[in-house]
Amino acid sequence: MADKVVIIVQARMASSRLPGKVMMPLLGKTLLARMVERLLIIRHRATVVIATSVNLEDDVIVEEAKRLSIPYYRGSLDNVLDRHYQAARLFEADVVLKIPSDCPLIDPRIVDDVLDYFFNNRGKYDYVSNLHPATHPDGNDVEIMTMACLQKAWDGATRPLELEHTTPYIWENPELFRIGNLEWQTGLNYSMSHRFTIDYPEDYQFIKRVFEELYRTRDNFSCQDILDLLQRKPEIYEINAQYAGVNWYRNHLNELKTIAAEQTRQAPLQTV
Repeated sequence: MADKVVIIVQARMASSRLPGKVMMPLLGKTLLARMVERLLIIRHRATVVIATSVNLEDDVIVEEAKRLSIPYYRGSLDNVLDRHYQAARLFEADVVLKIPSDCPLIDPRIVDDVLDYFFNNRGKYDYVSNLHPATHPDGNDVEIMTMACLQKAWDGATRPLELEHTTPYIWENPELFRIGNLEWQTGLNYSMSHRFTIDYPEDYQFIKRVFEELYRTRDNFSCQDILDLLQRKPEIYEINAQYAGVNWYRNHLNELKTIAAEQTRQAPLQTV
């Protein structure tokens, strides 16, 4: 029997920099809906689940999941590792994909590439990602783990950053887990230079512009389509270029033993 693959999209309304970002509009639908739309066209057979919190402010995400006919799970707001684990258990996953909801430009082909790598090396790895080290443009984050791996992390993780970010306990402990990584086949590394994720208002303007430029002629546009667009119209790249390389690692460099300072960048100072 084939492994049951469950893609867990973590989503919440709370955000210190851009509250409610997952429900912002993109061509008549929400950002969350557009992202789910892209995940549903991957080649591999998988169940997409939205994992949100029990907080009342996230009722709107549950209603969106119902509108999209996508199953959902509600759990802890801050212990996202537990949220992933309980959702994976509820939907009887054998293989779990962690995809954050701030990646609405994620390329379905990249998801398939990482799944191919995982299944082509069946039994060799507990955890496979395209993030350690990262080479794809930021916002194409794919992390895959066996259910046994996720449970081991759930059993062992105790530090706040491990609970908040789900997988650091895994990739920070290579002596406990068999870890694989898929680098971008182009041989390029755009992880610190190209930002396709959303955390700031400028990110939203960038993503909105990309959808407006590409979606109407090709609804399943690829990472390469976006890069080609940025070559033709560099002014779009500049919309959020100041945040390229800014990620959550920057706040935990003193706690992460496998992450170097050159893998993150401090956010530019905001002017009033």
